[in-house]
Amino acid sequence: MMYIHYCKYCRRIHILNGHKVYCPACSGKLTELGISYMKYVNLSKEERGQLKEKCADEKSLKELSVEYRMHRYSKWFKALPSGINSDKAAAAASTDNKQSRLPEYSPRLRVSVS
Repeated sequence: MMYIHYCKYCRRIHILNGHKVYCPACSGKLTELGISYMKYVNLSKEERGQLKEKCADEKSLKELSVEYRMHRYSKWFKALPSGINSDKAAAAASTDNKQSRLPEYSPRLRVSVS
């Protein structure tokens, strides 16, 4: 699918396939806009210019932007260092056995429902 992104560093609107993070022109961080491809294509030249001006303003850019949440589950996102939890994430990612990450089963464990 095609998605509309805005780069605040080179001040361009990009139509890119997939949810991209970095600008292909300047390698800056992209902001994904909440406008669909078909809606953007059907805008007139003046409306596109107005959209670009809105994106230049930091406050209105936050209103227009959307966060793609599924990238958090991708392999490249897990490989990024993310502060305090990066050591735990790296240790969990290095183990191939998925069962080792699960807590041990205890038959004496009792759960009360109230």
